[in-house]
Amino acid sequence: MTTMTALIVEDMPQAVQVLQNDLAEHCPEVEVVGTAGSIVTAAKFLRQTVPDVIFLDILLGDGTGFDLLEIFPHLPSRIIFITASDEHAIRAFRYAAVDYLLKPVDSAQLKEAVRRAKSRLSGTSESLHLLRETIRQPEVLPSRISLTSQERISVVEIANIVRCESDGNNTWFVLASGEKIFVTRTLKQFEQLLEKHDFIRAHQSHLVSLKYIQEFVKKDGGYLRLKNGDLIPVSVRKRAEVVELLENL
Repeated sequence: MTTMTALIVEDMPQAVQVLQNDLAEHCPEVEVVGTAGSIVTAAKFLRQTVPDVIFLDILLGDGTGFDLLEIFPHLPSRIIFITASDEHAIRAFRYAAVDYLLKPVDSAQLKEAVRRAKSRLSGTSESLHLLRETIRQPEVLPSRISLTSQERISVVEIANIVRCESDGNNTWFVLASGEKIFVTRTLKQFEQLLEKHDFIRAHQSHLVSLKYIQEFVKKDGGYLRLKNGDLIPVSVRKRAEVVELLENL
């Protein structure tokens, strides 16, 4: 079993103790090598030791978790954010594709976050910037989204996404440039994020941006012809919705 070292940055002593106990019980491969109740204390620790993973509370007494990341912009540690159950914060984490845990921490989510931390890339500075801006302006719909593939994390403009296609529990993103990105998340997760950006689930396997639809062809059961030439089938139950949306554009 590969051991991972961890720093817990949390200003509530009881929450620190609970997380330590949960890690000891459910994630014995994680060795907590330090705790910090403030940005200042955490910064002092990180100048001496760089852990494999940091459990980072967003709101601390002397600042935010983002302040710590600005002090160490090239920190190689994997970051797992900790936050209270807030609808806007959860949306921000999903757009930025970074790992997070909700208080009180669920043991299953904790194990999954640790598993991803062992196997995945750390969040890029760009994705962390997207997270910070989305949390700071919860009333503003994000214009970008982070896409996590097996090789990298890409932050793309939502306006440049032509369509998304399901591939089992994964999703292909097709961009206006022609680039395709394979993302290890389900299409349903992206449907929830992109529906407010004028995307429509035309078929069980396809999510399409309305701005890239050229026409709806009624023959052969009905399909969409996109501006890039792609042909997307329209399911029977989605046909009326698609037609209505296109008529009202």
